[in-house]
Amino acid sequence: MNMKRKLAMGGIGAGLVAALLWALWPQPMPVDLASVTLGPMQGVITAQGVTRVRNPYAITAPITGAATRLPVEVGDQVVAGETVVAVIQPADPALMDARTRAQAEAAVAEAEAAVAVAQSNLRQAETGRDHSELQLERSRILAERGTIARRMLEDIEAAHVSAQQTLDAARSQLDLTRAALARAEAQMLSPQALLDPDAEPGACCVQIVAPQSGIVLDVSDQSARLVQAGSHLLTIGDLDEMEIELDLLSTDAVQVPVNARALIERWGGDGELEARLRRIDPAAFTRVSALGIEEQRVRLRLDLLTPPEARRGLGEGYRAHVRLILWDADAMIRVPQAALFRHADDWAVFVEDSGQARLQPVRIGRQAGGQAEVLDGLDEGALVVLYPSGALTEGTTITSRD
Repeated sequence: MNMKRKLAMGGIGAGLVAALLWALWPQPMPVDLASVTLGPMQGVITAQGVTRVRNPYAITAPITGAATRLPVEVGDQVVAGETVVAVIQPADPALMDARTRAQAEAAVAEAEAAVAVAQSNLRQAETGRDHSELQLERSRILAERGTIARRMLEDIEAAHVSAQQTLDAARSQLDLTRAALARAEAQMLSPQALLDPDAEPGACCVQIVAPQSGIVLDVSDQSARLVQAGSHLLTIGDLDEMEIELDLLSTDAVQVPVNARALIERWGGDGELEARLRRIDPAAFTRVSALGIEEQRVRLRLDLLTPPEARRGLGEGYRAHVRLILWDADAMIRVPQAALFRHADDWAVFVEDSGQARLQPVRIGRQAGGQAEVLDGLDEGALVVLYPSGALTEGTTITSRD
């Protein structure tokens, strides 16, 4: 019995020793591994853009007047030089208060009295002219007979000329007073609620025709109203001629090459649209971000290269996601950026070597899309540790987490 107990105690002791040895024996560290690959890389900048119609035409009122209800609406097609897009009529006179009306009525009465005086002066001048004509005829007969002197005939002829000039002056004075009466009566005109509905369109008005074929993009006000010269009426544009407008941080804008290629994604239709950079504004502007930080941003404009039939439905002011391509390479040795860390003022990775971690300095180039270009230090197919922890050191036994 004592022997069995000793054997049992010995077995338990051996198991405890084995368990202790197993617990103290170093275990492989589970890590995430990734391969160094050879493949394409592309440097991009993503931004939110807005579609714009290139070279829109803003139509304004050429004169001050009463614009009729616009004959076109948003979305209507117009033809250059044919479609009438706006009609402006003369403005109605202003309403008069009691004193202004009394003054206008007094001015009319004064002008009427002046016309009466001018008519009386005209009749008097006509009578004087008729009398001078009869006297001149008699005097010429008497002068031929030698009854009166030649000098007297000359005086009578001069009096006749003076009478004719007095008559002409009286007629002009009557015309002048009649014009003054018409001006005074015009001051009495009151506003008209409606113009002649039977009049031909544009007979007494200014008609504005479309300067460009396209579509009506916006209308400031469809209703009839009084407009001042220069007031905006509507905008016309061609949806086949579209561009993308976006703004970038100035530090990003300087990286964009001339004529950079771009892809328009998530614009609402199928597939991607192609675009190309046309212009980068030379001056930046300040914008306050949602976090209250002042940013210097630069506006860029891109031409849409995709044919209009492949982007039907895309209109003015639509939101689009833009990927600006800074550079493009077909074959690069790439390592995941998650494997890189700083070591001795340089970059390094942990490489899996026969089940152990080996510290490997590397020299990297361009970085994009979570990948970094390997210039030196790694070959294609090597396994590197992703997200290396601080506990991982040179020679540590590792095993793939998968």
